[in-house]
Amino acid sequence: MTSLNISDTAQVAARLRVSRRRRQRLHNTAAYVVLGLIALIMLYPFYWTFITSLEPTGDIYKPKIAPSGISLKNYAAVLTGTTVPMWRMLINSLVICTVGVVGCVTLAALAAYPLAKMRFPGRDLIFYAILALMVLPNEAGLIVNYITTIKLGLLEQRGPVLDTITQYAAIVLPSLASIIGLFLIRQAYLGVPVELIEAARIDGAKELTIWRKIMLPLSMPTIAAFAILEFVALWNSFLWARILPLDPQMLPLSAGLLELSGTFSTNSRATMAGAVLVVLPILAVFASLQRYFMKGIEGAVKG
Repeated sequence: MTSLNISDTAQVAARLRVSRRRRQRLHNTAAYVVLGLIALIMLYPFYWTFITSLEPTGDIYKPKIAPSGISLKNYAAVLTGTTVPMWRMLINSLVICTVGVVGCVTLAALAAYPLAKMRFPGRDLIFYAILALMVLPNEAGLIVNYITTIKLGLLEQRGPVLDTITQYAAIVLPSLASIIGLFLIRQAYLGVPVELIEAARIDGAKELTIWRKIMLPLSMPTIAAFAILEFVALWNSFLWARILPLDPQMLPLSAGLLELSGTFSTNSRATMAGAVLVVLPILAVFASLQRYFMKGIEGAVKG
């Protein structure tokens, strides 16, 4: 009798395992189908842009799966059809992104340290007051930033070399303060054991030494993830560069491609080709640094 009970129990357990595996497979299949549909919805606009940029003629607004023809004349129009040479806009974008990412990451990493590991009256109040500014749209600061740029004299004429430096500064300065970066890096700092900092202070290390030798190395994945986000934001920056009365030679790539649109006519396919060229560096950066990005975001969320 006992052996029969054991056999029945084993059969029931086996059926439960089979049923559980079946439900798990159905769940995974449904999840992959939903994720696949979301991926198609998100990727199709870029695919449509790409195949439209390859077409020599045809209706650009018609949904399509494949191009009606293939030609590289639209890409040639991007390289030759702008007022400012393509290579100059590319250099401008690289300079703006490099200076902006280094400056923004440095300021956010410095500001996050006292808000995470130092004790002083009103620390949490200051942090939450800074976070409250996130409810304001970026456009709300355009007028203030523009007036500040004018008051600092960054758009005055001083000479070719100084004009280049000050106009780069006018584009980069408003983006140096990042609330998102401050939040992400502070969360990473909170995950650093206090015992390490106390031990360093006992050994006589200054706060900047602790920040440089302890906090930065342990928070590097999050800092790298934020640097990628900031690079993408600066590379795609369009509105601020178009508002400033800059020398056309100083326009970044995303803003300079507007030169492909004329007053009375627009070369839509050349614009599509320009959009593809602008997106390619972002895809390359993200593809090469994806593991750091995912690890950094995961560490910030856990912190």
